[in-house]
Amino acid sequence: MTTFRHLLSIAFVCYIFKSVHTLECYVCHEQDSNDGKCLKTIKTCEPDHDMCLTEIKWGTTPYWQAGAQKQFYISKRCATKSQCDRTMKKYTASCTHVWYEDWKCAECCGGDKCNYFIISSSAYSRASFILAVLPALLLQLLRKL
Repeated sequence: MTTFRHLLSIAFVCYIFKSVHTLECYVCHEQDSNDGKCLKTIKTCEPDHDMCLTEIKWGTTPYWQAGAQKQFYISKRCATKSQCDRTMKKYTASCTHVWYEDWKCAECCGGDKCNYFIISSSAYSRASFILAVLPALLLQLLRKL
């Protein structure tokens, strides 16, 4: 009987800990890089939020301007699994990483502060930009020779 009480006590403590422990995520809204606010602001999520959601957008400012430079807009927040699934599905078609087009991607993870890094980093976009421009530069050089 004593063993049963110990097991019951352990199960109760685990249940209480699970219901008290909530996820922590990095949070920010439409920042131009994954540093500063996106890495210093941490939120304790609501109990029903079990995922950290990161949205990465590449494009011009919200108000279109001729010749405006493209930049990143990074947002991070707490979310439910269904919110993550909906957001990732919504951005699937536009998640191209093509440097000369506007694009949007989303990624989710399920652990404390798991959204520190983002997959769609500026280094990735710079590399694709270099690979896209390099052949044109080489062609110009060859024409001059």
